[in-house]
Amino acid sequence: MDIQEIKQRFGIIGNSPLLNRAINIANQVAPTDISVLITGESGSGKEVFSHIIHQMSPRKHGPFIAVNCGAIPEGTIDSELFGHEKGAYTGAVGERKGYFETVNGGTIFLDEIAEMPLGTQARLLRVLESGQYIRVGSSKVEKTNVRVIAATNVDVYEAVRNGKFREDLYYRLNTVPLRIPPLRERKEDIYLLFRKFTSDFTDKYRTPPIQLDEEAQQVIINYSWPGNVRQLKNMAEQLAVLERDRIITAQTLLNYIPHEANGRNLPMRLDNQPKEDFSERDILYKVLFDMKRDMIELKKLVAEIIEHGGVTSNYANHKQTLNQLYHDIELPGGNQDTQFTLQQPVNSNNDPYNITHEAEEVEESLSLIEKESDLIRKALKKHKGKRKLAANELGISERTLYRKIKELDL
Repeated sequence: MDIQEIKQRFGIIGNSPLLNRAINIANQVAPTDISVLITGESGSGKEVFSHIIHQMSPRKHGPFIAVNCGAIPEGTIDSELFGHEKGAYTGAVGERKGYFETVNGGTIFLDEIAEMPLGTQARLLRVLESGQYIRVGSSKVEKTNVRVIAATNVDVYEAVRNGKFREDLYYRLNTVPLRIPPLRERKEDIYLLFRKFTSDFTDKYRTPPIQLDEEAQQVIINYSWPGNVRQLKNMAEQLAVLERDRIITAQTLLNYIPHEANGRNLPMRLDNQPKEDFSERDILYKVLFDMKRDMIELKKLVAEIIEHGGVTSNYANHKQTLNQLYHDIELPGGNQDTQFTLQQPVNSNNDPYNITHEAEEVEESLSLIEKESDLIRKALKKHKGKRKLAANELGISERTLYRKIKELDL
């Protein structure tokens, strides 16, 4: 089955390359029995992909169950997943089958897997490796044949480093990683999704159709959508029900978009907030111009000191002050090309304070590659090698940062 047929069957809308790649991976892995770890932000559609994998697998006629690990209390999750015997704990008035027993021969989707307690993670690892488990309160080993698809909206590897997730379970689940792109990385799909949602809701509530003017279209395309598809669908439903004017303007649309105090999610540029989708070249040019301006200010400062008698104090102290000022300035690319030289010539009066000052300037390097490499190194050093934080600091995507690190051999 090709990608377009899968989209039609499962109601997936969009033509983003990242979305198509995720569908293609799901299609390829479905016929196998290996575990899949689906990662993506909340509301991006992870459960839809679990259904795609199950329905296109040999287990499609078997049972399917979705379990939200974060919604089950820690004291009962073992019983929910693996079952319990009568009297296993207070309130266990009878034996109970767990999900791994009832879904035998089918697929279990473990959503929010990172919220699973460490003890339960050890039990799950045994099921994945041998298909064996033990009910709570029992000593009898049970067998099951269940395919596990897991999903999370957090960085599982970071959870492993922090001791909150078992490393062996991570690698066992992550046999095939499947990343669902957030809506902000699928800008070409946002308006298509909005039109589909508003059409569905106007039919459902029997209200007139909704249209966006050009400015409103730009607003929804440029907004960051932290709640992803779920948030977009929710806003479409509100507009379908509440708005009397069916031509939606940008100002009307902004009333339905939550504004954080720092303005990070606003769909327009703020004067004191850099635009999220600046190109790397724009950012580098801005940094270079700022550095050039700082150097000009420094040169003016030195000239003013010399011109207005700033050297009438002890010569050695003054030279040390200027040298310290110069060395405190770190030029881009690590090139200290601009040099300031204080000379003490011999004069007729043998006056050690009658000083001639000569400034020699060597044109500084403006290589974009050097500046880019230097900026990336500084960002990684500042955030102790955490690439996600470094990418946010530089104003680029984490994927772009990975590519640049590889290209620049950092």
